[in-house]
Amino acid sequence: MNQIKWRLGTSLTLGLLACSFSSRAEALPGQPVAEVATWMQSQPTIQPAPNETLLVRRTDSPSRRFSFQASITAPGRATAGDRKDIIRSETITLFDTVYGVSQARLEEALGIIYGEGLAQDYATAVPVLTYPTPEMLSRAESADLPLLRFTEGELRQGNRFGYWVETVQTPSGKAQNGRITVLLLEDLPKLTAELERR
Repeated sequence: MNQIKWRLGTSLTLGLLACSFSSRAEALPGQPVAEVATWMQSQPTIQPAPNETLLVRRTDSPSRRFSFQASITAPGRATAGDRKDIIRSETITLFDTVYGVSQARLEEALGIIYGEGLAQDYATAVPVLTYPTPEMLSRAESADLPLLRFTEGELRQGNRFGYWVETVQTPSGKAQNGRITVLLLEDLPKLTAELERR
């Protein structure tokens, strides 16, 4: 095992132990809750505290935060009938008011946590929605919803999973908050439809 420092972009520095960036992820959406929880406990990048299970929060400073969450629900609005025994999505969230949070930085976090296999699936995934669209901007303006005007995102369809990347810009154009979600392919149409109706 090699001692590494995880620098997501140029900040949020965490001292971590990792076997290899190229190792295959052991727990992903579609797998049992207990299996994902066990993987999170042993995953050196995530490193849950004793009282943490499917949601892990880390704070480097008041201006820089990281979280990882595995969820039994699909992204977006909750629907009845979701299975409670499998994980449907996993989300990495970054907050950084100093250096900002770019899409590239979120993509880097994805590769560090999951390894090259999943990073390659993401890199070759086909974009199915990029927003805000002109229609979304018009609705946000007419409804006086400034947050929607400053939210940028993309949905991608890979061979193995769907991917949702989203950042929120400040009025000056700097993104300080962002997330990247890995989700089941079967949940991608639902999320796409919900985002298109924003």
